[in-house]
Amino acid sequence: MKTVDRFVRRAAMAGLAALVAGSVSGGSARAANWLEKNFYLSGPNYDGDVPSCEAALGTISDRFETKESRFWNSNAQILGYERVRQVAFRPWARGTMPRRFCRAVAEVSDGRKHVVNYYITEDGGEIGATWGVTWCVVGFDRNMAYSPACKMALP
Repeated sequence: MKTVDRFVRRAAMAGLAALVAGSVSGGSARAANWLEKNFYLSGPNYDGDVPSCEAALGTISDRFETKESRFWNSNAQILGYERVRQVAFRPWARGTMPRRFCRAVAEVSDGRKHVVNYYITEDGGEIGATWGVTWCVVGFDRNMAYSPACKMALP
């Protein structure tokens, strides 16, 4: 019982200390000083080194098959691609994260051809260590994340 009382007392003291600390430092926000700007908040250093549109096709195929089987109980697969082309590269202001927007036509195992809109982002992969790809297959955007008709995956 004494251990529980001691724990409750310590927790109450810690909460009070946090409350006091929050009210003491509750002043207005200040700008970063020259040291923080020069060393810690250096900002993005993008090279514009984004692979070609063809580089992402294998990743899209693998992730499409995984998504369809895991979340939609479907055995749909992408069998191949044609008419792969770039739509835009870095379409926004200078200094923004470089993206290459692409479009392709995929032959899916349902026997039909579907448009695939996707973009490749520099430093957009896992923990920013490599490039990442965001994609949408028209007709398979079941949760409508890129509606209408996957147009939100384009610039």
